[in-house]
Amino acid sequence: MLETQKKLTNTFYALLSLPATAMGFALSIQISALSWILSTQYNLKIDEVGLVWAAGPLAGILGQVIIGVISDKVWLWGGRRRPFILIGGIFASLMLLALPNIKHISDSFGFSGILGMAIAIALTLDLAINISFNPTRSIIADITPEGVERTKGYTWMQTVSGTFGVLAYVIGAVWGNYVLIYFGVFLVFLLSVIPTFFITEPKELKAGANDKGKSETVKTSFTEILLLIEPLWGFLVYAAYAMIAKMVDFKPDNYYIEAICFIITIVFILKTLFAKPNHNDASADGIISFKKILAAHTFTWLGIQTMFVYIFAFLQHKVFLISDNSLLTTVIKDDIGRIISISFLILNAVAALLPTLALEPIARKIGRVRTHFLCIASMAISYALMLVFGFSALNIYIIMALLGIGWASTISLPFAIMSQQIDQRRMGLFMGLFNLSVVLPQLVASFGVGQVVNSAGDKNIIFIISALSLGISALLWMLVKNESENKNESSGHVPSSH
Repeated sequence: MLETQKKLTNTFYALLSLPATAMGFALSIQISALSWILSTQYNLKIDEVGLVWAAGPLAGILGQVIIGVISDKVWLWGGRRRPFILIGGIFASLMLLALPNIKHISDSFGFSGILGMAIAIALTLDLAINISFNPTRSIIADITPEGVERTKGYTWMQTVSGTFGVLAYVIGAVWGNYVLIYFGVFLVFLLSVIPTFFITEPKELKAGANDKGKSETVKTSFTEILLLIEPLWGFLVYAAYAMIAKMVDFKPDNYYIEAICFIITIVFILKTLFAKPNHNDASADGIISFKKILAAHTFTWLGIQTMFVYIFAFLQHKVFLISDNSLLTTVIKDDIGRIISISFLILNAVAALLPTLALEPIARKIGRVRTHFLCIASMAISYALMLVFGFSALNIYIIMALLGIGWASTISLPFAIMSQQIDQRRMGLFMGLFNLSVVLPQLVASFGVGQVVNSAGDKNIIFIISALSLGISALLWMLVKNESENKNESSGHVPSSH
């Protein structure tokens, strides 16, 4: 074991963050270049591009949960998470290399069209990213003790990963997507493969603070998984319905299904909120807290994803005052694209800087949950400000910087908060289930919110939905308790070596 790991130095935290950074960079490339390359180089239609993208959520739903469960129970190549980080990293780099060469690959297999090959490569890339993403986050919890050091691990992860994410935007903007893709091939390979051999994993995972006295034999059933994600049942039902409706081209002229799924969501969230704590069973209390975290994080992502997907329509209507798509000229499209690019660059730059510079020190003083609540509340307020002041590019850039506060917290602190509540021996499983609170609202935003935005004449509805979602999320985060956090955060806990 490296001396830096024994002492948990900042150098080791940076090293520990690199595998997650590799997967984040691969995802940034996918977001930046996949639709562009499919439409410009291979001339796929919009619906065909959408079909390729449909692989992502499915890979996220299945990949992270399954890999999480498996990685909790295996030991191979000197690690529990290492094999999956290595395999995922290698395949992700290979699939990135394949992106600009889909036609050549398709021709070499004798296929006349490239849509099937594009779907296969996109699905493999998604699976590779999801195979690695869960272990890259779980390994941080495996190695760091609960409390201050756990928080530090995840804030460092976001700072390092966020910095490289900003680099991806800069490379794409300055040198183009082809340079970004080929640079990413080498970076993803190096950052996912090399660091894993300098990180020593514990061979035995100990039960956490909420699991003392439990049996060492831990089994997972499908029924248990369903019960663990109760607050997400409404989102899960709607996601299944929406995907089937999309495939059969079913377009209802009402919102009955949406209303039913929303009621299901509210019922099971209320059930979770009013569940009576059992002070004689810390593990049961931990599960209740985990469910509350799922509910809160889901509404966070519903609001954030709504902005990510539909900000183009908001700018078109509010900044450029164009309601008819036929009036969009190439110049206006380019101007909107430039505003979006700069906006997301600002958002991610703030999110890269804040975790270690501000969030981690603040969390030491007032606790992780309270810190995250304040950040999410600030995000809800910032979305409301967009409704009032988002009529010019400069105002949008300023508000995006404010939104970066909540974004910085969203992709760092919840991992530390969640990992404190659950059985440490099943970290992979819970990380996979936690990912459902990201993927399912993404599907709802794409299908349900998309239907609402498309039919609404006033595109302010985009940020009304975002503000309300983040407001609900902030209220739910207020109800998440972390009774052991204050003790751990203030105790100056000294990490033990494995």
